[in-house]
Amino acid sequence: MGLNLWNPTGHIPVLAAVITAFLLGMVHGVTPDEHTWPITFSYSVGSYSSKGGMKAGFLFSLAFTLQRAIASELAFFALVGFQLATRWGFEVYAVVGLVMLFSGLYVLRKGNSWHLLSFHRHSHQTALTAAAVQQEPTPMPKYMPLVHGFIAGWGVGAFAIIIYTALSPDMPNAWVGWVPGALFGLGTMVMQIILGSLFGAWMARRKLSAKARVYVARKMSARTLAGGGVGFILVAALGILWPGVLNSLALVTPIHIHNLHNLGAGFFLAVIVLFGVAIWAFLSSRKEAVVLYGSVAKNPS
Repeated sequence: MGLNLWNPTGHIPVLAAVITAFLLGMVHGVTPDEHTWPITFSYSVGSYSSKGGMKAGFLFSLAFTLQRAIASELAFFALVGFQLATRWGFEVYAVVGLVMLFSGLYVLRKGNSWHLLSFHRHSHQTALTAAAVQQEPTPMPKYMPLVHGFIAGWGVGAFAIIIYTALSPDMPNAWVGWVPGALFGLGTMVMQIILGSLFGAWMARRKLSAKARVYVARKMSARTLAGGGVGFILVAALGILWPGVLNSLALVTPIHIHNLHNLGAGFFLAVIVLFGVAIWAFLSSRKEAVVLYGSVAKNPS
């Protein structure tokens, strides 16, 4: 049984199709992707633990799996013309960006701050005291990764096109038309749980006191979500207005792995914008926490 994860074509046996879907999901879950990494990373670091990161990855990919199963069933009935329209992907960006933005602002506002960026001078930063913060940043509602996962799943990329146009139509009947999408989602779930655990563990091992770690995790998560959300919204606006321009801006690499071969707007959002904002968010939040709470743990916990 030959498996082709790059460009499966022709009639594909059912067993080969479902295995291909699962393996494609694993590749999708571990490679930089605007529909997964920004969201899983943001929620996982906010959990400040390996277990919390695993839970964030699981909840996000659980809803993502449900969405892909539904879309796979629709694809079996050939109702994918709307989904595969050029602008549809950018409209999903807009919705995902808005959810990211308001999720981040929810935490920042409850933490007594509407500021995404802190343009304070050094003297102002060092003058911060614990009395300046009335309460810690509010934890993110536990259901938010589910909401995000279901919305993000409607995005269209190389993986989605393979599932909807090559694997789902080869299912024997409508009763199992959803299986390729579900297996793809489960493959993504495996890798997102692992990545979520690693992201959460990274935050847990920062050399911070318990209170400072909670503060940094929540502020970093909120700022990353909000900043990433702004990036998604801007790219969505450009893509809706001038879809041909953004679709033509891509760097092609010799790596024949989807998400690593054609580096376009999605890669830019997932890697450059997300991690650029995340690095800034961590450094600024850590600096605030050390000033506010005073102590830094001698050993990582």
